[in-house]
Amino acid sequence: MSDFRALVLREAGEGKVESRLETLSEEALPAGDVTVAVDHSTLNYKDGMILQGLGRLVRRYPHVPGVDFAGVVERSDSPRFKPGDKVLLTGWRVGELHWGGFAQKARVNADWLVKLPEGLTTARAMAVGTAGFTAMLAIMALERHGMRPGEGEVLVTGAAGGVGSVAVAILHRLGHRVAASTGRPGEHDYLKGLGAASLLDRAALATPPARPLDSERWAGAIDAVGGTTLATVLTQLRNRASVAAVGNAGGIELRSTVLPFLLRGVNLLGIDSVMSPREEREEAWRRIAQELPMDKLDAMTNRARLADLPELGKRILEGGVRGRLVVDVKA
Repeated sequence: MSDFRALVLREAGEGKVESRLETLSEEALPAGDVTVAVDHSTLNYKDGMILQGLGRLVRRYPHVPGVDFAGVVERSDSPRFKPGDKVLLTGWRVGELHWGGFAQKARVNADWLVKLPEGLTTARAMAVGTAGFTAMLAIMALERHGMRPGEGEVLVTGAAGGVGSVAVAILHRLGHRVAASTGRPGEHDYLKGLGAASLLDRAALATPPARPLDSERWAGAIDAVGGTTLATVLTQLRNRASVAAVGNAGGIELRSTVLPFLLRGVNLLGIDSVMSPREEREEAWRRIAQELPMDKLDAMTNRARLADLPELGKRILEGGVRGRLVVDVKA
């Protein structure tokens, strides 16, 4: 047994939490059959909510947040893993219901872990994280519903965020013409560098649709915004095209009609990265290692320490974090 550092959340009055770095004993870790020495974690929008005590995502305190981590197996009671294996974890409500990756050690169920695919380091895996993993799940879903390169523009909303950045880079690598939507004009050069062929101001999609069907425009779309933006995108999809819904930064209500579905045969695809089955996870991570340009991943990645996370958690909720952010838990 050994001590380790972790960012610990504790209740501080009704609806409020406080976070601080603490040294914990390994005996404090929750139940699980694999213990991992964590190398890196990352910051997602959901982490920002948890760090602020929002959404009742965490029900028991004290709590160690962090919905993603990557590291090396220290101990295992599972035949799937042995000490020294490099692994990663996203989803399964780790960091919400179960202690997560903002710590130097984690203990989890072996079924939640994926072996690190060849070609990825633990740092780059966390530069991808849940956001990039979700982007790949969305692309896979769109492909299953017929999206092919060369058939028209593919729209990515919230493009300067984590999901959007990875989606733009992978779609460009696969040969799609990508239209990137953002409300941050200062990120235009960044998005062009990732492969966006055209840029669209967020406001162009944020007005409620004036009619049930608009001119056909998008051969596919990945929407991280939800709300009015998603409603507008549905009216602009081309015949038989699909939109993958991955986020709700713009609201959870969807005011639409059935006409895009009935008259154009479009598809609204929900992407759930949290409970994705193991086979799908392994395929997504294999494709990420092969199809995400690592130079583009590095260009969208910033670094942080555990001590930086409370402030960065506020910034990501305000839309102030570009791309991906890797947390070095040893720093």
